[in-house]
Amino acid sequence: MARFEKVSRFADVDINLPQRKTADSAGYDMEVAEDIVIPSYFDLYMIMKEEYMRDGIGVLTSTPTFDLDSLAAITKRLKTKPTLVSTGMKCKLQPGTYLELSVRSSCPLKYWLILGNSVGIIDADYYNNKDNEGHIWIRIQNEGDKTVKFNSGEAIVQGIFLKYSLNHLFCSS
Repeated sequence: MARFEKVSRFADVDINLPQRKTADSAGYDMEVAEDIVIPSYFDLYMIMKEEYMRDGIGVLTSTPTFDLDSLAAITKRLKTKPTLVSTGMKCKLQPGTYLELSVRSSCPLKYWLILGNSVGIIDADYYNNKDNEGHIWIRIQNEGDKTVKFNSGEAIVQGIFLKYSLNHLFCSS
């Protein structure tokens, strides 16, 4: 059976394990583990645009094409990437299952928040990995023009346990 656990960094912090709100809920509501501010896409865009214009690369009516390494370097230098939100959780999964993360339906509707990768996939071998103990982070993008603050304990995503086939069938042509 799958189970959620706190990562060691939050072992002594009063945070809730994910839970289903009703008997018929498909997803386990996951909460923000610590207060976090999520800047608006507009603000991040303006930072990138100002930097672009300051470097004299272009004019207001044209935008150059960047290769992936260059864009990644600019994004890192300017800190204009989607926000990583801590859940303080990890999840032990059974073979042949994964945890799918989706924003709660109220997030895009009320707050303009979406997952930066559309849907999150937590694989069974992510649990207790050596890099971060399997800590589940949520990559959030604020599509609105206002900065949003989430407080610890506010629900942000839902996690749904799904099965997949362990048969490794590949199509070849």
